[in-house]
Amino acid sequence: MAYYLVTAKPIRSKMSDLRNWLDSGEIQKMRPFGNALHSGLDNARWLSDGIAVWEEEDYCVPPLAQERAAVLDAHFTNLEVKHVDKGNGWKQIESLKKIWETNDNTI
Repeated sequence: MAYYLVTAKPIRSKMSDLRNWLDSGEIQKMRPFGNALHSGLDNARWLSDGIAVWEEEDYCVPPLAQERAAVLDAHFTNLEVKHVDKGNGWKQIESLKKIWETNDNTI
């Protein structure tokens, strides 16, 4: 198993649909990656340039292949991954604002 720090540019017009999908629990039910993807997206943060960032647990080669096909490519562009040790990605971004806690119409 590997862990990645994921960065991606949200497609603004798709973010409310993604939030609804998270709230419904449908992403969490996806197997085998649903729990990890749900947790990552639900806790994603903003970088200063409007890019979303989160840590993701993954088993795929290439990284996030299943997640991209099922969810990510429909809601984000410019997705990039960087290998990190478990929890290190979250430590790097813990001080950043969560993407779902914004009132500035960023999403």
